[in-house]
Amino acid sequence: MTESATRNESQTSKRDFLFVATGTMAAVGAAAAAWPLIRSMAPSASVRSAASVEIDLTSVEPGQRITVVWRGKPVFIDRRTTEQIEQALADDTADLKDPQTDAERVQNPEWLIVVGVCTHLGCVPLGQRDSHPIGDWGGWFCPCHGSHYDTSGRIRKGPAPRNLDIPPYTLVPGEKITIG
Repeated sequence: MTESATRNESQTSKRDFLFVATGTMAAVGAAAAAWPLIRSMAPSASVRSAASVEIDLTSVEPGQRITVVWRGKPVFIDRRTTEQIEQALADDTADLKDPQTDAERVQNPEWLIVVGVCTHLGCVPLGQRDSHPIGDWGGWFCPCHGSHYDTSGRIRKGPAPRNLDIPPYTLVPGEKITIG
């Protein structure tokens, strides 16, 4: 092999190395520049934390209602009394606008969990406090347009087209609930 052939071969291998090294550095630089953009598309910590909520229910007495916020919406949690459960079961055979039995709406008859947003125009129905009107069926009353809900959150009277929505939830042993 001649000296010029060895020099050409050496220059070729140096050139190949420089091309590979430059390409690798460009790829690493592009990935480093794109990472903040990709990361910015992920949900924030506050959004991830709102995806599910765990609530301790040990302090909720029978007949008491509490409100929690899940995904920016009020969720009504009602620890129903025996009388409320019996009334909800008796109303299963009533003529309902959005027919659902009480058993279809609860995992445990003692606990009713509904999204506290009227299905008519998105108002928040009254009935969570003792001083609030609870409507003709002992559930909730939306004063904006007169929708009445029963003790199972079913629409009984008024313009609302369907029952109060049931959020995805899990009753955790030890009287806790995870919503979401």
